[in-house]
Amino acid sequence: MRAKGLNALTGFAAIVAALCTMTPDRGIIATAHATGAENMVIPLPRPRPEVRVSRPRTGTFPGKTQLVEFESSPFPYDGKNPITGQPFFNVFYDGRFGRRGARGQVYWENETYTDPRVLLHIPKGFDIRKPAVIVVFFHGHGARIDRDVRDRQQVAAQITRSDANAVVVAPQFAVNAADSAPGAFWEPGFFDEFMSEAAEQFALMLGQPKSVRTFFKLPIIFVSYSGGFVPTAWALRLGQIKDRLRGIVLMDSLYGELEHFEKWILSNRRGFFISGYLGSTRARNLELQRDLADKGIKISKSLDGTIRPGSVVFIPGHAEDSHRDYVTQAWTVDPIADILNRLPEFHQ
Repeated sequence: MRAKGLNALTGFAAIVAALCTMTPDRGIIATAHATGAENMVIPLPRPRPEVRVSRPRTGTFPGKTQLVEFESSPFPYDGKNPITGQPFFNVFYDGRFGRRGARGQVYWENETYTDPRVLLHIPKGFDIRKPAVIVVFFHGHGARIDRDVRDRQQVAAQITRSDANAVVVAPQFAVNAADSAPGAFWEPGFFDEFMSEAAEQFALMLGQPKSVRTFFKLPIIFVSYSGGFVPTAWALRLGQIKDRLRGIVLMDSLYGELEHFEKWILSNRRGFFISGYLGSTRARNLELQRDLADKGIKISKSLDGTIRPGSVVFIPGHAEDSHRDYVTQAWTVDPIADILNRLPEFHQ
């Protein structure tokens, strides 16, 4: 019995050694047949994402990141929910207004819905005289734009690490809450007001007040993570920025609002749509793919070179991918930078 056990272990070790020296194709199959192990199931490792080294940025602007209180921020908001027609705050207790969440928890106005801050970032070397783009980032649940969007998800840093002549603006929605409410973005035209104020703030940060007109005309890319899909959809519907919207990127974020994203894709064939997804959003992504295919829209399953006008791309993830880390580690490291690097019209 001991000799048989040693022979079996020796044979298995030979198989593993052979497999490690071969590419995961015919070599594996041939080795398995030659050793009598054709019934063994050996999972292939997932290819590691490529780490792209960006070229050093040039130019005179040193780069700047700020948290600015906006007058036209999504919150505070005390209007109605247009879906239900009911007041946004539906709880009043002990002198405080609150909002009951989907799971029955109560989020209090003074703790969750009063932060008017917006994250703004202009990278080193940005040049307003060259073609440029504004990335609008919509955060997910349980987030703060300083702790999560800026520091953990590295959204501003990804803009800097890209080759793009781009800036980023990220409004604060519900603070540390499982709530996707868009706040004032529910109101027609309010998102356009928000972008007007962002243009003013960018011009001040750049030290060129007259550049406000240029910032207000720059194309826009929406990037939504997780629960950010709701304010993204409402900014898309009522934001009055149709001619400026260059593309939409959903980062494991297609939990709903399919009809609005589909409508935009069908009516804006010059823009691009990219949705990367994991298990929790898989069903909705497959549903939207089927609907678009039925309407004759060509769909890709991976990013391949330059993102062209009209591109519609759905990127499935892997079981080992993390939803929490998806903004920094998705189909590649620094996925926001990867998107921008595939848009040569905005390269510095």
